Amino acid sequence: MISHPVLSRLAAGGVRLGLGPISSFLDEIGSPHRAAPVVHVAGTNGKGSVCALASAMLQAKGLKVGTTTSPHLQQVNERICVNGEPISDEALSDLLEEVETRADAFVQRGGLPQEEGPPLTYFEAVVAAAFLHFQRAAVDVAVVEVGLGGRLDATNLVSPAVSVITSVGLDHLDQLGPDVGSVAAEKGGVLKPGAPAAVGALPTEALGVVRSMARAAGAPLQELGQDFRVWGTPVSFSYIRNGQELEGLSMKLTGQHQVENAAVAIAAVQLLGEAVPALALDPAAVRAGLANALHAGRLEWLGPRLLVDGCHNVEAAQSLAACLGGLPRDGERVLLLGCSRDKDIRSIAAALSREVDRVLTTSCGHPRSLSPGEVAEALVGLSNPVLPAGPVEQALPLALDTGACVVAAGSLFLAGAVRDLYGVS
Repeated sequence: MISHPVLSRLAAGGVRLGLGPISSFLDEIGSPHRAAPVVHVAGTNGKGSVCALASAMLQAKGLKVGTTTSPHLQQVNERICVNGEPISDEALSDLLEEVETRADAFVQRGGLPQEEGPPLTYFEAVVAAAFLHFQRAAVDVAVVEVGLGGRLDATNLVSPAVSVITSVGLDHLDQLGPDVGSVAAEKGGVLKPGAPAAVGALPTEALGVVRSMARAAGAPLQELGQDFRVWGTPVSFSYIRNGQELEGLSMKLTGQHQVENAAVAIAAVQLLGEAVPALALDPAAVRAGLANALHAGRLEWLGPRLLVDGCHNVEAAQSLAACLGGLPRDGERVLLLGCSRDKDIRSIAAALSREVDRVLTTSCGHPRSLSPGEVAEALVGLSNPVLPAGPVEQALPLALDTGACVVAAGSLFLAGAVRDLYGVS
């Protein structure tokens, strides 16, 4: 389903960072977030890929794996999956209505504050529905992606078997703080006493903050480049940890940055197996899971001349640019660019400018989207020619009609809209 009446009502409440209401509500409904071991994944970039890779490896062992991620690309059902299958429309509708009814009743009993607007936010309701779904499906393990930040995110009520911090960059600064250290402190909020954590390649300032928080929490860190290493390309790479090497690994995910994401995912599932021996993976499951993992909307070729990527900050745009730089350039490239209102669109475009010939600006109809004109205005002075091309329904055919290689980027919402228009589900 695209949305649901319950979610439409809750969306009016906006975003809320804080654990009080959702903590009380989850306790009220039986603490479903504590029903299975959890791999809790935070990070500025890469957390969706790590969730996809970790879930696929765990499934390859034959485990029943619940995965909750955000945002969704095309259907809200994507946010709640068991063994890679999104929740059905009927089951999701029933759960959302149950969550709303129980939350309203809890308010009436004084368990939640009587405030203007709904008692739970959109994200809190989906998180509650996900945990209920996983509990009732009796999953063996849940892979849970942080929505925003970490410390005050609604998912941060889990007691993880393993925590993950994939990366730290400058994004969501209005909510997470003005600098890398502040953002790292929010991400580091997922570290819990006694729970080991797999950490990707972090900037020096961020790594210092995370190490300090890990010591304070008593959370053993495993760091990429120090405790585990990876080398190679997505089609053939090797990984080593504790003297044990896995060679000739491969995956369908493209982009050199995905090799590091794979390393973090492997470390996370290895730590999980050490914490919960029944969930330990053999090398064959690791190999098969990596080979089978998919992550839609990230460096995804929808056709021979259409690449979509949901990059929405400068670090992700730099990864996309690096990928484009490694591809043959045998014709014109057009960047179809759309962005949400709270993003640094100029820095995203600047990171990609050397790898494209011109820019068509667009929008996907999401309430947070900048208009094509606003995107174009933000790019005044960019070295590339820039043309507002209207909503994506008009802009995509226009871009494809040029005969160029089209790169649609700048927003996960745009990536989902392009997938819809291209008939990919």
